[in-house]
Amino acid sequence: MTYSNTDSPTFHSKVLLFGEYSLILNSMGLALPYPLFQGRLVLKHITDSSRRIDQSNRELKAFCDYMKLRKRQQALSFDFDINSMEFDVAQGLYFQSNIPQGFGVGSSGALTAALYDRYVYDKIAHNGHPSNDEIVQLKKIFAEMESHFHGSSSGVDPLICYLDLPLLIRSKTHIETVQLPRPTTNCGGIFLLNTGRPRKTEPLVNLFLEKMQNQEFAELCRNELIPYNENCIRYLLAGQTDNLFDELAKLSAFQLQHLNQMIPPLFRQIWQYGLDSGLYYLKLCGAGGGGFILGFTKDFTATRGHLEDYQSRIAYRL
Repeated sequence: MTYSNTDSPTFHSKVLLFGEYSLILNSMGLALPYPLFQGRLVLKHITDSSRRIDQSNRELKAFCDYMKLRKRQQALSFDFDINSMEFDVAQGLYFQSNIPQGFGVGSSGALTAALYDRYVYDKIAHNGHPSNDEIVQLKKIFAEMESHFHGSSSGVDPLICYLDLPLLIRSKTHIETVQLPRPTTNCGGIFLLNTGRPRKTEPLVNLFLEKMQNQEFAELCRNELIPYNENCIRYLLAGQTDNLFDELAKLSAFQLQHLNQMIPPLFRQIWQYGLDSGLYYLKLCGAGGGGFILGFTKDFTATRGHLEDYQSRIAYRL
């Protein structure tokens, strides 16, 4: 099963709309693929040479070593063609991608999806609509693979990148594909705001888990964060825009007050302006700390005008 550039599929990035941190507490999550960023496995040509290509090739070599170790430990629940991948890596295999790393849009998720598609035997196809059992099986395999990049992984990011479908995460064992409602006015939207600085997920998640040791904070998360998060998901899927924005205001205010350390200092003022004006509402995109911030607005043109000093791009029309 050696590699050819001619049969190299592309995998998109992802955006977790709702569920950051609350997913850890078994709350619901909602995510969708984001086609603006994408990546695919390719073999470099003799004339190809760059630090980025060489670094990607080294990362794939490290992944091979990791998979060999896990196989020797009999810790893999699936059959992975390590020999073919080793051969391809030696020939210059790398991940050709424009997905920014450390920005919360699934750079390692897309890579994991591509590696699964190419090197796992008896794989579940990524076209069509898989059953819940197949989705859960995929998630488990992806968690094993992506743990190489993060130390631990839920498997959700590669799952979204691989299936290329919006997913509603009801629990660890109940994940289903969903359809987002069609835009009503086409004026509003969900947008990404670029902080211009990458971040690492693991230290931020550890910080949240430390905060959860405080009983008062844990109660706030259970009584406020989780209900706000789940109400936003329900209202978005039902197309109830006014109710959605009412809940977004609460969720945005909660994060500004109680997850302030996950918001880059330079963005706290415009976060507060959105709450005060109602023009838009900002929330964390993934772990926060940098990368992208998610925004929701009923008037994207006016919002973009107000945020003209920042890079913003629409992700989904409302």
